[in-house]
Amino acid sequence: MSTYRVAQVSAPGGPLAIVEREMPQPGPGHVRIAVDACGVCHSDVFFVNAGVPGVRFPLVPGHEIAGRIEELGEGAQDKGWRVGDRVAVGWFGGSCGHCGPCRQGDFIVCENLKVPGWAYDGGYAEAVIAPADALARIPDALAAPDAAPLGCAGVTTYNGLRRSSARPGDLVAVLGIGGLGHLGVKYAAAMGFETVAIARGAGKADFAKQLGAHHYIDSTADTAVADALQSLGGARVVLATAANSDATTATVEGLSPRGELVVIGADTEPLGISPNQLLMSGKIVRGHPSGTAQDVEDTLAFSALHGIRPMTETVPLDQADEAYRKMLSGAARFRMVLTTR
Repeated sequence: MSTYRVAQVSAPGGPLAIVEREMPQPGPGHVRIAVDACGVCHSDVFFVNAGVPGVRFPLVPGHEIAGRIEELGEGAQDKGWRVGDRVAVGWFGGSCGHCGPCRQGDFIVCENLKVPGWAYDGGYAEAVIAPADALARIPDALAAPDAAPLGCAGVTTYNGLRRSSARPGDLVAVLGIGGLGHLGVKYAAAMGFETVAIARGAGKADFAKQLGAHHYIDSTADTAVADALQSLGGARVVLATAANSDATTATVEGLSPRGELVVIGADTEPLGISPNQLLMSGKIVRGHPSGTAQDVEDTLAFSALHGIRPMTETVPLDQADEAYRKMLSGAARFRMVLTTR
């Protein structure tokens, strides 16, 4: 039997080491994907450090996968998939189909969500087995290293905006212009919103404009972020991509009446929002998860149509540990992507 390489962690918090394994065969309803690229997402830390229940070691992380179907398990062809199809698998790695949310069609909040690198081996590898319901088609216009991060970072920002209450012409602010936020600004501008980028330091203003922002707010300036938003008329939506609860809290008073704070930046610290800030003006605070395989496919199609690409640094699979540590250190400003060929 042939072999393939994976980058695996043997114990919580340990280094990623390249190991050869026997090539797996897809079971019923699954496919084997030849991985071309896999994004290194900060959420991988939860699994590498055993910060969530049910993590098993050795662990192969990776939930921003782009590749080609190499082999079909029984029944996968009946779902419309063929060998050679270019596919992506993101944070949504399949659902159970029988829990309450699944029975209501809300698969992304499945109580038994199958996240790659948690429920099964992820994409830091030359091959991965994934359920057919996790697959999204990649348009020809998107290269694999561009498509991979859109399965998590892309769909989260895209979906967070398109499922918000904002409509074209509304003022929409994106808090943070890093790995998530730079995509959020690009999507907001392409969706026709009057787009505000919020970040730390005056030096990022030109970069924000290059991304498509119409306005830039320096969160370190003397003028409070909320006041700056109100001077522009108040934000219909703030997409909070920064993993900083204090920075997120500071935007709430900048919302317009019935404005919406959409939180996608993960932080363990509580938000400092009082009920009185929400009640009289009808403001909304909403957490937003990633998106289903169809949402990923929509994100990929929208990105191809509008020429939107993530800002990435690609490294070979052999350097998975270095790429992961660089992401952890913050030295990688945007998205690290592992490639296999």
